[in-house]
Amino acid sequence: MTKATDLLQQKIKEAQLGGGEARIASQHKKGKLTARERLHFLMDEGSFQEIGMMVTHRSNEFGLEREKYLGDGVVTGFGTINGRLVYVFSQDFTVFGGSLSETHAEKICRIMDLAVQNGAPLIGLNDSGGARIQEGVVSLGGYADIFYRNTRASGVIPQLSAIMGPCAGGAVYSPAITDFIMMVENTSYMFVTGPNVVKTVTHEEVSSEELGGASTHSTKSGVTHFSCANEIECINNIKALLSYMPQNCEEETPIVAYEAGNEKRPKLNDLIPENANQPYDMREVILEVIDADSFLEVHKNFAENIVVGFARLGGKSIGIVANQPAFLAGVLDIKSSNKAARFVRFCDSFNIPLLVFEDVPGFLPGTDQEWNGIITNGAKLLYAFCEATVPRITVITRKAYGGAYDVMNSKHIGADMNYAWPTAEIAVMGAKGAAEIIFKSEISSAKDPAAKLKEKESEYIEHFANPYRAAERGYVDEVIIPEDTREKLITAFKMLKNKVYNMPRKKHGNIPL
Repeated sequence: MTKATDLLQQKIKEAQLGGGEARIASQHKKGKLTARERLHFLMDEGSFQEIGMMVTHRSNEFGLEREKYLGDGVVTGFGTINGRLVYVFSQDFTVFGGSLSETHAEKICRIMDLAVQNGAPLIGLNDSGGARIQEGVVSLGGYADIFYRNTRASGVIPQLSAIMGPCAGGAVYSPAITDFIMMVENTSYMFVTGPNVVKTVTHEEVSSEELGGASTHSTKSGVTHFSCANEIECINNIKALLSYMPQNCEEETPIVAYEAGNEKRPKLNDLIPENANQPYDMREVILEVIDADSFLEVHKNFAENIVVGFARLGGKSIGIVANQPAFLAGVLDIKSSNKAARFVRFCDSFNIPLLVFEDVPGFLPGTDQEWNGIITNGAKLLYAFCEATVPRITVITRKAYGGAYDVMNSKHIGADMNYAWPTAEIAVMGAKGAAEIIFKSEISSAKDPAAKLKEKESEYIEHFANPYRAAERGYVDEVIIPEDTREKLITAFKMLKNKVYNMPRKKHGNIPL
């Protein structure tokens, strides 16, 4: 018995060393944690249970038969984060550069299957050089097995991906299918083809960081939702993100203890500038309305003309979508439409109510937008809201112009409650442009065209650029004093708690991708 126990302990130690002490030291030198260290910081103390520790690869070609490591480059298992069950895999760069082999893929697939069967989130800590070249098509098949499971699990359980090192080639498509991606600045990168191939094919000189680093993907492409300064910050972000989500699509979101008090927020009364063309920061509105210190912004540095993120209202999780007048006047464009549509669909998948703050002058005009498909991309956001069955509330703070009024969760596309502040302007277009069109002949024939334009502009504002015409038609449920917004929203979401909406029977819709 003692011999058997000694052998087991020896094998456990061997598995924990991964590729050996020298490679672990090399990982630390690069400013990176090892696969097991990441799990140590991520999981509740003592909760992680490893599966497949003794697995080794099966290939006997190109020298692989002489080099075998227990675990085969990935640590897989389950445990708890803040007391809630999660399944996790952590790729080990010290073993063959974390490359994916047949058995490596099988271990990940096993964890994914367990996560779906038991209805718990899946977390992937990615740090891999890609497919194991020596195994050829077998490793490619392993990736496809993972992609298939990612897709089947989508909308069933939350899937989070943290890119802790390289993630290149086919490896990028698994994180791309998951719900949220996090990257670490200066040590992680994602791209389909690396700098060397880019140089050969297009003659472009570009570094790995410029091509697919955390900064690039958080600001330019929008591939990553969070850019983190270091791995510990990344791990803490994963924990924070999970706290807003249910375990699966059948469950409700966690509720944080909350004691009701004075819910009025007088500061909101003075946030909207007198001049309708002057910007203000919509985040100030959000922070005044939600529970203190509860806002977790998603895609913060991408498509900044729209703000999306998670928050709590009265202790309950909500998803927020808000136009940002401080950036491009809050217009909707291709990037912001995609950003918001993706977030809306996630919230709807996992029973997270949606709150929309609206101040939108319309869609961004121009050849660049039209030629790159603003029509179909704008329709994605429209589709996402129309499809959503969770409780949905809109607050119009200022402008709600044209088709963008419809798209931003209007009553016409299924919003449950729509509130407007007295400063709201709900109209087909801005007063000046509308007056120039409607009263064109009167203005041109007037003795003083400029004065006549101003007169007609004021007339249009009085008739249309206010919330009362919409309220008369029932398109706005109530015009409210800004300081009452939080109180109204808490009450409305409580009223909508048991909302049931059955979609027409179908296989699935055909979103304009």
